[in-house]
Order: sequence, then C-alpha cells, then structure tokens
Amino acid sequence: MSREGIAAAVSAKHLLLVVDNCEHLIEAAAGMVEALLRTGPAVSLLATSREALRAYGEYVYRVPSLAVPAEDTRDIDDVLRHGAVRLFVARARAAEPQYVPDVRLAGATAAICRHLDGIPLAIELAAARIAAFGVKGVAARLDDRFRILTGGLRTALPRHQTLRATLDWSHELLATSERVVLRRLAVFAGGFTLEAASEVAAGADLSAAAVVEALANLVAKSLVSVDVGGATTVYRLLETTRAYALEKLIENAEIESLARRHAEYCRDLLARADAEWETRPTAEWLAAYARELDNVRAALDWAFSPGGDAAVGVPLTVSAVPLWFQLSLVEECRGRVDRALAASEPASGPDVRREMQLHAARGWSLMYTRSPARETGAAWRTALELAEGLDDTDYQLRALWGLWAGNVNNGQFAAALELARRFCRLAAEAADVADQLVGVRLVGTCLHFMGDQSGAREHMERVLERYVAPVHRSHVLRFQFEQRVQARSTLARVLWLQGFADAAMRAVEHNIDEALSIAHTLSLCNALAQAACPVALLAGDLAAAERFTEMLLHHTAGHGLDVWHACGRCFKGMLLIKRGDLDAGLGLLRGGVEEQGEAKFAQYLTAFLAALAEGFAGAGQVAQGLATIDEALARSTRTEERWYIAELLRIKGELVLLEGAPNATVVATDSFQESLDWAHRQGALSWELRSVTSLARLWRRQRRTREARELLASVHRRFAEGFGTADLIAAKALLDSVR
Repeated sequence: MSREGIAAAVSAKHLLLVVDNCEHLIEAAAGMVEALLRTGPAVSLLATSREALRAYGEYVYRVPSLAVPAEDTRDIDDVLRHGAVRLFVARARAAEPQYVPDVRLAGATAAICRHLDGIPLAIELAAARIAAFGVKGVAARLDDRFRILTGGLRTALPRHQTLRATLDWSHELLATSERVVLRRLAVFAGGFTLEAASEVAAGADLSAAAVVEALANLVAKSLVSVDVGGATTVYRLLETTRAYALEKLIENAEIESLARRHAEYCRDLLARADAEWETRPTAEWLAAYARELDNVRAALDWAFSPGGDAAVGVPLTVSAVPLWFQLSLVEECRGRVDRALAASEPASGPDVRREMQLHAARGWSLMYTRSPARETGAAWRTALELAEGLDDTDYQLRALWGLWAGNVNNGQFAAALELARRFCRLAAEAADVADQLVGVRLVGTCLHFMGDQSGAREHMERVLERYVAPVHRSHVLRFQFEQRVQARSTLARVLWLQGFADAAMRAVEHNIDEALSIAHTLSLCNALAQAACPVALLAGDLAAAERFTEMLLHHTAGHGLDVWHACGRCFKGMLLIKRGDLDAGLGLLRGGVEEQGEAKFAQYLTAFLAALAEGFAGAGQVAQGLATIDEALARSTRTEERWYIAELLRIKGELVLLEGAPNATVVATDSFQESLDWAHRQGALSWELRSVTSLARLWRRQRRTREARELLASVHRRFAEGFGTADLIAAKALLDSVR
C-alpha cells in the first residue's frame, strides 16, 4: 500500500503513532509522516531518530544522556541520585543478585557512568558484565570498552547487543565526508570550536567548507554534541563515540598526521592565549581557554611521545603554564615542565626566554611537593639570571618572589626580608603600584614572623587599603596567589596576637569567602593553612577549626599540594589533642611534622612543634615534650622566627613544672617572666594573657594570690573583645578564683 493509502486509512481516527528508529530510512519516514499529518488532522506522531526528520509540523526534542556524578563525587547517597547510576544499579542487581551499591564501590560506579557519558545502552551493557568482572573490574577495563561491553539481550536487535554494533550501525548510515570528519575530530580530547574543526580536519582531500557542512550533519545525527549556551559555540564527541572514531582514524592510517595537526593548532592557540593574557581581563581569558585543557594534554602527550615532535611540545608547554597556574594544577605543571626541560636543547637566541619561563614554572610548581626534588632555589636562581640577562623586569620580580617564598617556607626569615626589600626596589623602578604593594606585603610577612607585629599590621593594612587586583597580568599567575587574600591571612594572625580575636575570626571568614569566590585553589588553601586553621585553633573555636581543617584536607588532596596536605594533618592532630584523643592526635601531628621536616617546609613548623610538645606532656611523656620544646626554641633562635617565642617559653615553663625537678618552680618562673617580656615587647597581648595566666596559677599555688590577681587583672582589662574565646574564659575563671 502507498503512503497516501495508509494516510487515508487512518485519516478519520484519533491516533498516536510511534515511528521508531527512523534514521536508516529517514527520507521515507519524513514523507510518510507528512502524508499522515496532511490527511489526518486527528493523528499525532512520535518519531525517534538520531537526526531530525525535517518534516512539516515537526517539533524536535533532543533526549539528553542520563545525569552522571561529577568527578569528585564520592558520597554514595550523592552518587545514587543520578539517573545513570540508578539505571546501572537496577541492571547490575538483575545481573548479579549479590551486588550491593555501597560506599566502597561509589567511586568506581560513578566512573563507569561518567566514562560512558550516561548512555543508557552502554550502561546496561556495563552492568551486565559485573557478574564476570565486578564493578571495579569493569571500570578498569573501559579503555577496551568495545570488547567488554557485549552481551545484550538475546531478543534485542543485533545492533543493540554490543556497543560496537550500535556504533557500526550509525557509522554505516553516514556519508563518506561525514565519516572522514568524524574520525578526524577524534583527535580532540575535549571540546572544540568550528574554527578548530576546520583547521584540523580539513586537508587536500576535504575543504574547510566541507568540514563545516559535515560537522553540521554530525550534530544533526547526534554523533557530535554542541553547546550553544556560551559566548562561543563548543562541539564535543562523547567519550564512547570518540573511542570508536579513534579506531577508525588508526584503521585509515591518519592518526599521526592528525595528531601533529592537532598539536600544532594547540600550540598556536595557546601562544595567542599567552599574548592575550597581557591585555585581556583574567576572568574572560580563563573562560575562553580553560576549556582547552584536555586538548593541550593530548597534544603534549603526542609531542613528547616517540613519534611526536618536541619542537612543538616545548613552546606549547611554555604557553600552557598560565593555564596551569590559574587552575592550581601544580603537579601537572611540574611534570610537563620537567619533560619540556629534558627535551630542550641548550638555549640560545629566542629560546633563552623559553628556558627562563620553564625554570620559573618549575620553581613555582615544586613549592608544595614534599619530594626530595622540592629544592626550588636552583630553578629560581636560574630564572633570575636569565631574566637579568634579558633585562626582563617582570620575570626578575617573579624570580625574586620565588626566592623570597622559598626562604620563608624554609624558615630563613632574615634572608627573605632582604629579598623582599630587593623586590621593592625593583618594583619601584617599574612604577607599577600593584607590584609595589606586592613588595609591601612581602616585607610585612617577614616582619610578622620575626616578631614585629605592629610593623606587620601597618604593612598589611596598607596593602588592603590600596591594592587593586590588576585587570590584566593577573598576580594570581605572576605571584601565585590573590594578594588581598594573602595580606588578610597575615593580618588575621597579627590581629589575634594583638588581642583582637573576634576581628581575627571575622578576617578569616571574609578571607575564605573571597578565596572561594575567585575559584582559585592555591589562594584558598593558603588562606586555610596560613590563617583559618591556626587562628581558629588559637582562639579555641574547635568547630570552626574542624570545618577549616576538613576544607584544607579536601582541597589539597587532588592538586599535588603535599606540604599543605601535611599541614592539614597537623591541624587535625592538634584538634584531636585539644578534644582529648591524644593517641590519634599525636600520631597525625608527629607524622605531619616529619613530612614537613623532610620537605624543608618550615613556615608553620615551630607552632606544630609547640603543639606536639604539649601533646607529649598530656600523654605523660614530659621528657619528650621538653626535648621537643627545646628543639623549637633552638629553631626560633637560629631562624629569627620570633613571633611564637613567647608561647614556646610559656610551654617550657609548664612542662618544667610537670617534670617536677627540685628547682622546677624557679626555672618555670623564669620561663614565664621571659615569655611575658617577649610578648610585651612585641605587642602580642594574647601571648601576654597566656603568660600571666600560667604565672598567676603558679603564684596561686605559692599562696601569692594578691600578686596573681593584680598581674592577671592588669592584662585582662586591656582586652576589648574576644571574651568568648578559650583563653579569656580560662583567665576570667582563674581571676575569679583568686579574689
């Protein structure tokens, strides 16, 4: 019967007709649909197809893939909320009754659904294979997905029984030019633009215009996805489709030529990005180029492979450094830069600049690893020497900052102060106010650690009052962190020391909010490690300390920030000790201190040693505690790190009393008095309070109650805030007991 005859037969009926899998007979299906709609106004149709019919009266609904969990999702309840996972669980239970979706399998389950792009058929096939391989086994074998994802229902159409058969079916329906473009687009590991597709996929056999037409058809046939919601239209092959297309690219012996074309395109694109970083607003720049990260990775993998070309890879590595900086990809940057340096010839001519940039990037990326290679000074010194030879003020400033940071991290504060002043002199010549204020911050940081809290506060407040983040040439890239976040971190510690605990905690909360708002992991982790965690612990706000510590551990776990992760474990150990869990707390704290010692990362080591000494004493290991506090005091003298010395002396006095030697009272009194002198000279009112509290307790035991009350009251009355903090509560209770 003709389509007109069929249409006439149903014209008087109220019907919903379902026309399934139209793509293999698309022309005939479109004609049939139009005939039915013209002849029978009461007839409605639902057609399924990989591409639109383009028939009169058609409304297109693109069925999305099932929702998949984000890459960092590990909580089983969060994982199970996604449609792809719910389908996987249902089909897995049908295939293996003993399967239980528990927390141990959450990561592997999420990975399967994510790597299969939420495609229902692929997920069903994967779930059916867990009886043979288990969930983790299936996840581990997805690189060979076309071999493993077989075994669909025997009653299903042949093209639905294996994943390869499904894609073979769709591939056979494509025009020749569409097949060529599809396989060539497989070299893009991430999204790509129309310009990128045209440049990489076109060739002598296929014009750019033909690529554009074929791409449009592949989008229409649902083999290429498209995102038109942003400022730039971005295309992407789903991971499964890309794996299939890559096989076709290899079969057609095009993989090497297309990989080169792709790498050269990425090199040229990132070179343009590098130049635009000088003139384009940072947020806009990042929005434009962050999406290229997966393509850059693929291009670099090829460039430094045996069949690749390092001459493409080295300049691409240099141009990619700002992207890794902005995204806080420290470990990745380090590995890529080391590979580029190893492949580079001795520099001469224009290559000197690249060598300088690579050494600077290496210095930056080594700062937070605890590997034996963490010595950053050589990389920064090389970068500085090359920058001076090129008369490059920008990289001279970067290298001076890197050398300063290395000295601060290693506890060499006098040397760091001299580098900070050298930075200031060079920045003054450059006449960039923002750079000059970076120098002010560097000096102020050194003053804080060396015990000049008044000077440190003046420097930090000047930065916060006057600093405006550059619209171009972001300091997040040039000097690693958002500078206001850095300045406020130091200011928060200074405020606590000066007796303004409430203001310090407000600064901490503001800082964390600001660091989160700019979505820069390094700035956030620094704000947590340098201010939020220690200030909350110093103030005795254990709930806030726990929140900040968990944030620090979470954000440092996946970015290669080893030394900050060790800091997080130290803070967690301190928290557990304060809550009375001495065994677990001491274990974490000792392990973290050892890791920081191995990494020569000493910026907060003195404070951790102080906490460790108190933990030993609490566990009855007083001699070990005294040895640890003596180590911290020796370190403080050797490095000129004076900001914590008052507290070290006070703790030593307390431990001497616990040890109970014959002259303990005399030695402890001397320690408390010396602690008080240091605190008073530095204007560290919070240390003064702790010192006089310890001394007043001793005097109370000696029945010197009037002296104890007068001394403690003279310091207590100087506080204007922070009365809910642990130290002031303890001081007030002691004051009341000696009336």
